[in-house]
Amino acid sequence: MSPTQETAGPSAPALAFPAGFVWGTATASYQIEGAVAEDGRTPSIWDVFSHTPGRVAGGDTGDVADDHYHRYREDVAIMRELGVGSYRFSVAWPRITPQVGPSALGPVNEAGVDFYSRLVDELLAAGITPAATLYHWDLPQALEDAGGWTDRATAERFAEYAEVVASRLGDRIGTFITLNEPWCSAYLGYASGVHAPGRTEPASALAAVHHLNLAHGLATAAVRRAAPQARVALTLNLAWVRPASGSEADAAAARRVDGLQNRVFLDPTTRGSYPADVLEDTASVTDWSFVQDGDLELVHQPVDALGLNYYSPTLVRAWDGTSPRDESDGHGDGAASAWPACEDVEFPRQPGPYTDMGWSIDPRGLHQLLVRLARELPEVDLYVTENGAACPDVVSEDGAVHDDDRIAYLQQHLAAVHQAIEDGARVRGYYLWSLLDNFEWAYGYSKRFGIVHVDYATQRRTVKDSGRWYAGVVARGGLDASQP
Repeated sequence: MSPTQETAGPSAPALAFPAGFVWGTATASYQIEGAVAEDGRTPSIWDVFSHTPGRVAGGDTGDVADDHYHRYREDVAIMRELGVGSYRFSVAWPRITPQVGPSALGPVNEAGVDFYSRLVDELLAAGITPAATLYHWDLPQALEDAGGWTDRATAERFAEYAEVVASRLGDRIGTFITLNEPWCSAYLGYASGVHAPGRTEPASALAAVHHLNLAHGLATAAVRRAAPQARVALTLNLAWVRPASGSEADAAAARRVDGLQNRVFLDPTTRGSYPADVLEDTASVTDWSFVQDGDLELVHQPVDALGLNYYSPTLVRAWDGTSPRDESDGHGDGAASAWPACEDVEFPRQPGPYTDMGWSIDPRGLHQLLVRLARELPEVDLYVTENGAACPDVVSEDGAVHDDDRIAYLQQHLAAVHQAIEDGARVRGYYLWSLLDNFEWAYGYSKRFGIVHVDYATQRRTVKDSGRWYAGVVARGGLDASQP
């Protein structure tokens, strides 16, 4: 069936997606699980970071979060009620090998493996296909104490951990995603310091970039050894980078940011090399001597699929150093300090409307990125592995959550995905972020992305209007013209 061909029946959508298109939703372990000290789990960098005063809004932590560790059956039942076809979750490394160190993986924690085994079985029994992310930022603190992602030993231990997970769960999980948004792990964790582990060392951030790339390559090979039938993917938060004007200086700034956010991860994975301009641009920060002979061959592992996370576009402008630098784009992670060797770049605020994060809403970026990936990687299956909006949700007097602003956001972005498919992009699925309101990293519990509202005091779940809307999209296999 072609992307625009309508399905049979009176409820055929105006914008029909291809047959077999995956409709999913996504979460991450530290953001929802809680139970941080139960069944052998040891601290991650986010446990330590969130318990450090001043690091997270409101002093919030993931100690309890959504208590998903104890309530996963209820959460799976909600997904089944909504008709979700696939669930992308992440495995918490500190649950699997809690005694890991830089020189040895340590023993496997059977209680940790058992939790994810029960979750997978529950999903399968509900007719929901699991997709597991192996790393969504909760690095064991013991490895950070030994250098974290600045040390290649972390990449080596990660591959061993990935092989454990794949060997134990690969009989029931068909897709393993190695890393989620390594840009955030490297730059927000080691350059700007707004994410765990909170370091502000530009050279360390670039070392982390390489060791995360190496971790992906090593883990890809490890998963294929342990579960040869499984598909291996990588999820990147690629940026639709636009210069603020047609000037050469702004174009050069956009090229540099594109290199540091997009190509420094795409090129070694898909081409086996780092972009020459990125190496030149960052020469004042590091000599890249942490790239050892043979590393790029290890990184260059063909992926079965590539995941794209998209929320908002990126606007850049060259900064002349005379006026106050404009970093008002509202991202919080948009400051130039997140990008090494970009001290002369600024990130001006973009036109509205905005989400509750202060992020500009512009679905064109999602379409443009999917078309770009289709052009550069025509044989790779593409998935939107995260897309959604934070909104100031409240439970109304009738006990419902009326989030029309989120519905409008999702409608616009799904239409952009549909257009990308019509334009030839091999987009095979869409995972809405997020199933549940949750711990939103440095923002704590102040921002809500879920299509299910969580009352953190009682842990009561309430499906929002957007959840019902998404259920309708899933049931119809597309968007109605009458929808917002």
